[in-house]
Amino acid sequence: MKTSRKTDFELVQEFVDGSQSGIEILIKRHKTRVFTYIMLMVKNNQLAEDIFQDTFIKVIHSLKAGKYKDNGRFLSWVIRIAHNLVIDHFRKEKQMKMLSNDDTVVDLFNNRKLAEKNIEDNIIHEQICQDIRTLIERLPDDQKEVILLRHYGDLSFKEIADQTGVSINTALGRMRYALINLRKLIEKHDISLMLP
Repeated sequence: MKTSRKTDFELVQEFVDGSQSGIEILIKRHKTRVFTYIMLMVKNNQLAEDIFQDTFIKVIHSLKAGKYKDNGRFLSWVIRIAHNLVIDHFRKEKQMKMLSNDDTVVDLFNNRKLAEKNIEDNIIHEQICQDIRTLIERLPDDQKEVILLRHYGDLSFKEIADQTGVSINTALGRMRYALINLRKLIEKHDISLMLP
């Protein structure tokens, strides 16, 4: 069977059976989503890289110890480990407030399309992104989490439900309330989210 077509479960099994290539393929397959999730939580590139490495070290140790039971949700399991490491970091720092994105080298809100716009459009776009980040920070933790996982972590509602330990309906409800609350905040603060 071609390696790239193997399921996560098959690759996990290969690694547990002694093949290093299994874990290497799994890391390559999921690195973007896992790193993006961590980056969105900590908003600091170096810290995100450190937590990303710690996540996969923990994944490797857990797999070797037989702590992973496959249920077709390898990525959700890895993101749960990453999430717990992020929470541990903030607890150690005695701050649960997320770090500012201003100090990072990578800005997740910039994209190639912006390169063709003029400077004014870029400034306005950045202000809109900053306003959105500020509004998301004002949401209750459960609503903030579902927005980050869905729109920035690109997880399905099923994956979000698995990750957060709630039903799909609860995850959907949290998203609905998050959007309602964001609209209220936008109206309350008279924020324009439109480019001219």
